[in-house]
Amino acid sequence: MNHESQELSKQQLKSKETKAKIFRAAKHILQKKGYEQLSIKNICEEAGVSNGSFYHHFKTKDDLLSYYIEEQPSINPDFLDLPSNSAEAKEAIVRVYLNYVHYCEELGVEFMSNYYTPKNQSLNPLIRTERPYPIVTVQNYLEKAIRAGVITPRLALDDITTDIRMIVIGNVFEWCLKSGNADFEGNMKRSLETYLSGAF
Repeated sequence: MNHESQELSKQQLKSKETKAKIFRAAKHILQKKGYEQLSIKNICEEAGVSNGSFYHHFKTKDDLLSYYIEEQPSINPDFLDLPSNSAEAKEAIVRVYLNYVHYCEELGVEFMSNYYTPKNQSLNPLIRTERPYPIVTVQNYLEKAIRAGVITPRLALDDITTDIRMIVIGNVFEWCLKSGNADFEGNMKRSLETYLSGAF
């Protein structure tokens, strides 16, 4: 039994390594050559893996791109406990996105500039995968706070999450447009706080 579990963990480790290798290859292509060159063939060549290996781990190229969300530093779950008031809820949401800002900065302007393109369907909320997107975290958090009667939003929850998503995309775009020479964190914080103060 112990031997079997060891084998399984070896297999899982190998699988994780292959996924990471494929992602690193895609990240390198995005940074150096742009989205247009991001074909499965190019990714597999860069990663040194077969097409079959790619499809074993990812359904599509956009599924691969959404994988980068899994790699972001996770938020301390204590920050997302049920808030005691609306100010606490707003602070927690801003914290989720400041965490995202830092992760975008780690990935770099080149990656994010090429990632945020209308051609990247992993950004489309209508076909979102089960990945832990920040907006999914925020939606679940808000649902919990609304159910508990801690906050009473002025808009439908779907409208709030759509607005937040658009504010975040706008901030990422502005940062990319200015080649990283923008107050990314300050702009994200200010625009979200301003919006949230009117949302609930």
